[in-house]
Amino acid sequence: MRSLIAFWIAHRAELASLLGQHVLLVAGSTLAAVAIGVPLGVFSARRPRLASPLMAVAGIVQTIPSLAMFGFLLPVPLVGGVGARAALVVLILYGLLPIVRTTIAGLRGIEPSIREAGVAMGMTPRELLRQVELPLALPSIVAGVRVAAVVGVGSTTIAAAIGAGGLGEYIYRGLSMVDTTVILAGAVPAAGLALVVDATLLWLEKQMSARRRSRSKRVAVTLAAIVAAIVTVSSVAAARRGSGAIVIGSKNFTEQLVLGELLAQAIERDAGLSVDRRLNLGGTLICERALISGDIDAYVEYTGTALTAVFHQPVTSDSSAVFDSVRALYAKSGRTLLAPLGFNNTFAILVRGRDARSAGLRTIDDAARESSHWRAGFGYEFVERPDGYRGLASAYGLRFPDPPRVMDLTLSYRALAAGQVDLIAGDATAGLIKGLDLVQLDDNRRYFPPYDAAVVARSGTLLRYPLVRSALERLSGRVSASDMRAMNYAADVEHRDIPLIVREFLAHVP
Repeated sequence: MRSLIAFWIAHRAELASLLGQHVLLVAGSTLAAVAIGVPLGVFSARRPRLASPLMAVAGIVQTIPSLAMFGFLLPVPLVGGVGARAALVVLILYGLLPIVRTTIAGLRGIEPSIREAGVAMGMTPRELLRQVELPLALPSIVAGVRVAAVVGVGSTTIAAAIGAGGLGEYIYRGLSMVDTTVILAGAVPAAGLALVVDATLLWLEKQMSARRRSRSKRVAVTLAAIVAAIVTVSSVAAARRGSGAIVIGSKNFTEQLVLGELLAQAIERDAGLSVDRRLNLGGTLICERALISGDIDAYVEYTGTALTAVFHQPVTSDSSAVFDSVRALYAKSGRTLLAPLGFNNTFAILVRGRDARSAGLRTIDDAARESSHWRAGFGYEFVERPDGYRGLASAYGLRFPDPPRVMDLTLSYRALAAGQVDLIAGDATAGLIKGLDLVQLDDNRRYFPPYDAAVVARSGTLLRYPLVRSALERLSGRVSASDMRAMNYAADVEHRDIPLIVREFLAHVP
């Protein structure tokens, strides 16, 4: 608990910013869901035949996992992409079902005699709705808003995977670093926010139920004032981020977080421009989509990954040929691949150090002989990539008794060290290799292509900001494999702050 409080104190400005972003996303999406859902509920209540198909569609949307929904929206124009825009669309869709459902229930629960009395008094249908039906249905509607808001708090946490910000950034960062303190730094405030939202709206719901006629308007005004205050405060907090001239992205593992911070600090130092960091974006697909759509301006990619996973070209082992081919392919789509940073982060087939020493394991061929009684564990991308598990198994004759366990890449190191699996595919520059006493087996058949780390950026951005190009090119050839391994070790094993690690490294880069 002390370490968690110390983390919050040390990162209080960042915590306030992320909390503000989280609240802003929840408040904005919930208000939009109310604005759409209540009219839909009124429409459906008056036309029962349309209510069933409408509720069925809303229910189907609700069953789609939020991370999958974010993935679906990535390539969609206008509403998709990386960032808050796509997150808001998903959160609104998730908020519609409870609001529409409770609006219909509230309107249908009104006694027919009340409507008849209103008609007898000469009220038009619009007046009846505004002055009688909606005030009576308001407690039920607020109950739906409460459910939508609480669901929104949880779903917004996942939205950090596509660069929408919020408290989920701490959770994903902690998972990538296997740091419980960082995970709790995001999870605890998110849980607290959900409890506050639920309790506040529950109180308003009870107030409306108890004093429905006399105080419904006053409580509604109070609700609007609270939401307005939240939006105002969160807008101020969120404004502290997201205003950078240059947007830097990264994938969702420690090395990429370090490299993303490295690019950001280099631009801030050498180009004098503000930088918006959209780190922890997920896998290669999300970063690639973000670069194409203009949601980010640059990130670090690996040449072998670009060759096989981005451009779907055949694997080759010639480093120079791979770089030239990938650079030409990027250029055709308006992007520029700068010179490599200086290290090759190839896939590392890893086993426990004690197993390697006792059985004399040195190559992947040696592991193939043991694979019939081993359990394998791989990251999500490695299982699906053309240069991943299937090709590796075919090239080396790996024959595991059960399908590999699929897990987060960083967690796979811990699973191997704990004996839950016996072989994984990690990164050659991972700090956890040394920290957990793991051994990298030699790729003696040269299966993997070169994975030289290099900055890929939007050509328009480099033309518009020549100093950015100079700042990024200054890093070329300056980051060795030992440098990268040391920075990863400092983050993963020593649990040091990544911005500080990068700042110390850049102090030695002229």
